Amino acid sequence: MTVKAMTAKEVTRKVFHKEELFILDVRNESDFLDWKIEGKNFDYLNIPYFELLDGVDRILEKLPSDKEILVVCAKEGSSVMVAEMLSEKGLNVSYLKGGMKAWSEHLEPVKVEELTDGGEIYQFVRIGKGCLSYMVISNGEAAIIDATRMTDIFLDFAKEKGAKITHVFDTHLHADHISGGRTMAKETGATYWLPPKDAMEVTFEYMPLEGGNVVTIGNTAIDIHALYSPGHTIGSTSLVVDGKFLLSGDILFINSIGRPDLAGKAEDWVTDLRESLYSRYRELSADLVVLPAHFMIMDELKEDGSVSEKLGTLFVNNHGLNIEDENEFRKLVTENLPPQPNAYQEIRKTNMGKMTPDLEKQREMEIGPNRCAVR
Repeated sequence: MTVKAMTAKEVTRKVFHKEELFILDVRNESDFLDWKIEGKNFDYLNIPYFELLDGVDRILEKLPSDKEILVVCAKEGSSVMVAEMLSEKGLNVSYLKGGMKAWSEHLEPVKVEELTDGGEIYQFVRIGKGCLSYMVISNGEAAIIDATRMTDIFLDFAKEKGAKITHVFDTHLHADHISGGRTMAKETGATYWLPPKDAMEVTFEYMPLEGGNVVTIGNTAIDIHALYSPGHTIGSTSLVVDGKFLLSGDILFINSIGRPDLAGKAEDWVTDLRESLYSRYRELSADLVVLPAHFMIMDELKEDGSVSEKLGTLFVNNHGLNIEDENEFRKLVTENLPPQPNAYQEIRKTNMGKMTPDLEKQREMEIGPNRCAVR
């Protein structure tokens, strides 16, 4: 019996719209507990596929008859077989096309706002990983910030908007996902920018992203002046776009702050992290709209699926910005941290140009949730 496939894009729309969905995840329990599809009104049942080889009768009473059921596995094959068995029992069931591999790679572009002198800024939500990338479009030119390795969606989107990609930025050397910045710069002839203090070991040429630079995209200014903001990495650099948007990279999120331990420098960088958040950012306008490079929990998504908040609001509501005692702050960002991202050392080496893994290896390295934040 043929059952219908549900794409990662369709599931993303259900997340954004807070729709109901019942997910039967047939991966191993450890994989499910580590990382799963999350939605405000999603319900779950985790039964490993090998327990269903003889049939699905024993789990029927655990499944709803009045809700849409989505069967999920790692790569698709197992979920198709389970979905077919459930469909034969009369249930309304689909399988996730491409499995969790496809969920990990899906990017959903969301328009953030119009720019002052024409143009737009878009946020690309990597829903399965919590990564956020950006495209600034102005007067036929485009800049990409913190691109993922799935470069085609950025290239196709810019083409659709009639914009030429002229600049590509990485706000820091990423440790949780493989950057598509260099690849995209090569393909388009764009200038590739990287903070020099994060580039001490890289094997490629780049333009140093440091204070004093103002990059113009069409009619829009991207200001890097005096916004060097170390802490998550030694070179982490913030950008102000159009005088309204603060692209904070991985140093400041909506409900959390960046962790300083992914290069093995937690104790060394705590002071930098605190100074960036508690001094440098305090000097900025409270009206700046913070656009981070990650989100931590689904509650951070707005009604349209975008992630943003005014800096002044974060100084009131974000716990990581309200710890008066320096020792307490140090404990927060150095002790009892969540597990480090999967294969983060290999990812850092790949982003330095020291490794060139094939596509399947890259996918394997990135599997799992993002873990760049502490709260």
